[in-house]
Amino acid sequence: MESATSAMLIPFGGSSWNEGIITEGSDSDQGVAWLNYVEPGYFQTMGTPLLAGRDFDDRDTPASVKVVIVNQAFVQKILKGANPLGKRFREHKPPGKPRPLYEIVGVAADNKFDDMHEDFLPFVYYPATQQETGPDDQIIIRSSLPLAGLMASIKQAISDVNPGIDFEFKVFKTQVHNSLVKDELMATLSGFFGFLAALLAAVGLYGVISYMVVQRTKEIGIRMAIGAERADVIGMILREAGLLTIAGLVSGTTLALLSAQVAKSLLYGLKPRDPFTLVLAVVTLISVAAIASFLPAYRASRLDPLQALRYE
Repeated sequence: MESATSAMLIPFGGSSWNEGIITEGSDSDQGVAWLNYVEPGYFQTMGTPLLAGRDFDDRDTPASVKVVIVNQAFVQKILKGANPLGKRFREHKPPGKPRPLYEIVGVAADNKFDDMHEDFLPFVYYPATQQETGPDDQIIIRSSLPLAGLMASIKQAISDVNPGIDFEFKVFKTQVHNSLVKDELMATLSGFFGFLAALLAAVGLYGVISYMVVQRTKEIGIRMAIGAERADVIGMILREAGLLTIAGLVSGTTLALLSAQVAKSLLYGLKPRDPFTLVLAVVTLISVAAIASFLPAYRASRLDPLQALRYE
């Protein structure tokens, strides 16, 4: 076991809550932030780097100054980019409820919490050592041990302390994967239909070039009769196929760039205008077009000039 901690809420756990934030010296909300109570070691266990300030530790007791750690989104959206360390704020509470001041002592990196598609949300982390967080805290363990053996050891340890405790295991990677099932399905379907579209394009181009060769059989025969080589015929057909391909690529790339923003909203991690993806798509389509065009071009080069001249 590498590290362990606990928290009221965990990413992709299906629960969250937020409050309005009133910075010291202001009478109105500066925005809404999502809240969580965590034990010391939470950021290390979750693999979230602290970018400034300190982590929670033994200094943070119910009797000490109320402290919090915020994320980058909080700094940008609530504090408008100001230096957060030492800044203080209150939660927006109904009249009559206590509204203590909290001092920011650290800044953590942004993380997704409910949905991989969401923008980074402003987050406030409170030290559980200063709060009564209730019985629903979730224990978080980071380990490189085999999952089955780790679970068995934890079950045994809990049973030794209190056999009546009810608990369940959740694997963080599985929760993240479950949140991306829709994206994986969309990616698979997109890949299938992309392959189908490329296949249809190849068949269509093959048909167009074959028809063009048939229509120009007599012209090809004349060219060969006056000295054109087979390579000249192949080059002529491929050049014309290339013009069709270029026209298709220009219109297709334009449509792809225009619709990229829509595709971004459907698939997590997709860049709207990724140069590598566009270049790969163009190279793939050029290769498909070249293969689809070469066969009728090669057949045209094998025509007997005398038979071609008699073709009606």
